[in-house]
Amino acid sequence: MVNIQEQTNLFQLIANNITKNIKCYAFGGTAMMYYGYKDETKDIDILFVDENERSEFISAIQKIGYREISAIKIYVPEKLRDKYKPLMFVLGESRFDVFVKKIFKTVLSEKIVEDKYAMHEYRGKFTFTVNVLKTEHIVMLKSVTERQKDLDDIKLILKKDKHFNWQYLIDEAIWQYQHGDSWVIYDLEKTIKELQKYIFIEQKYLQQLYDAVKTEPILKSYPTKS
Repeated sequence: MVNIQEQTNLFQLIANNITKNIKCYAFGGTAMMYYGYKDETKDIDILFVDENERSEFISAIQKIGYREISAIKIYVPEKLRDKYKPLMFVLGESRFDVFVKKIFKTVLSEKIVEDKYAMHEYRGKFTFTVNVLKTEHIVMLKSVTERQKDLDDIKLILKKDKHFNWQYLIDEAIWQYQHGDSWVIYDLEKTIKELQKYIFIEQKYLQQLYDAVKTEPILKSYPTKS
């Protein structure tokens, strides 16, 4: 597990080992620590837009001792067959899940980029920039990754964020579906139905997902990958 100070030290160490400026987007437990919602995290989930920048990052973390591991048993089999599955690296009790271009089929939309929560820069000779996503986007992406404890993190976000905007989340999920993400609505529907066992969520949000795909209920299994 890594706490916020250890994460800061780790990111600074990465900045000291890169040979060019790189930028990523944080959306998992890492992002939640920036909000103050978690004291520590095991999974450091980050997305790079550029493949070369991801390669530079991987080179830097390998220099400090991280080694690549298999994603089997971490993600569901359907997700592991996807072209955009993450590369994973571990050192001690911390793990990087490193995506590039997409989180499986989910893209980094203009809205996600524009509405980011914060930006943190770690400077060595070059700069490692970490952009932190909004809570609504974190919930959407944790629905997509659907690993052990992702649902617990989502429940924690909803408990902490008193201004969580369900309509904003639904709009983004529908946009993703309309732009080629054949999984996101199915994943989000599962998450909402599970959350309804613990908290009140208006049925109108599920109905908007159903209307977007013109079927109710949504698929019982993952659609064929395109």
